[in-house]
Amino acid sequence: MNRMTLSDETRLEMYWMMLLSRRLDERAWVLHRQGKIAFHISGIGQEAAQVGAAYALRRGYDWVAPYYRDLALMLCLGYEPREFMLSLMGKREEPSSGGRQMPSHWSLRRANVVSHSAVVATQCSHATGIGLAIKMRREDKVVLASLGEGSTSQGEWYEAVNWAAVHQLPVIFLVENNQYAISVPVEKQMAVPSAADRACGLGLRGVAVDGSDVFAVHQAFTEAVELARSGKGPTLIEAKMYRITPHSSDDDDRTYRSREEVEEHKKRDPLLVNRRILERDGLLTASRLEEMESRAKKMVDEAVQYAEQAPYPAAEEAAYPVYAEEVRHD
Repeated sequence: MNRMTLSDETRLEMYWMMLLSRRLDERAWVLHRQGKIAFHISGIGQEAAQVGAAYALRRGYDWVAPYYRDLALMLCLGYEPREFMLSLMGKREEPSSGGRQMPSHWSLRRANVVSHSAVVATQCSHATGIGLAIKMRREDKVVLASLGEGSTSQGEWYEAVNWAAVHQLPVIFLVENNQYAISVPVEKQMAVPSAADRACGLGLRGVAVDGSDVFAVHQAFTEAVELARSGKGPTLIEAKMYRITPHSSDDDDRTYRSREEVEEHKKRDPLLVNRRILERDGLLTASRLEEMESRAKKMVDEAVQYAEQAPYPAAEEAAYPVYAEEVRHD
């Protein structure tokens, strides 16, 4: 499936989700600099891969084990801007943990999104376990596990991918290769040119795709989902992009990469790449883009205002529902 088989409405909606994610992400940086939130970890530059993957799923039916940069993916799955801001501010109403979990450590019960740890690659084991359950139940669901390329050096990733390959489980591993595992560049992380190359040694399909092109990612993911849903096993998709922002709000990326390098990669910013595609195809006009920007700003403003006024969890709630209030051994 290429971009021309998607409806015009869907293609514009995919761009809208990327734009909304970007504006929320940018506002989070502002809130951090204002001292209104304690921490932010960004997905700027990675939106196209996440949206392309999400639109190949049956959202709310399939399962997702995300990683912490997946704001655009979560928005596509029905996560609301106000829920993101509630999470950033640690407010009681946020859906993943009632304000207990770190920001951007997603879970969303209504969308089959599984909570994850700050320890990288653990979500891959969760995804493979879910994939095994799907196969045992003879369901036609699939699982998306997303991760950074640095996570492909972790033992849990190898175990999860190997198990999925051995048992032909309906799991798609989306490696969002943003070129840096915190401060470590790709060439110091792996001895092969591409994370997709690692698939052949583990017995599953490996596909590399331009992670700045939302429609290219969608096509690769659609093919992988069709294979997984029909019982033909897992696929590893490596989407290559660039992490435009520092690793997190606690990171000074000037210590390990030059400003010239970052500026050069901004030329492949996925918002620019996909805006040009849509403009070339006559879908995205200046007035339509202005309307999108205005709508995004309004939604972000409203989300921030709502979260600022929302209550924090009460102190007595700190251990609930982490610990059982009563344990019986009858």
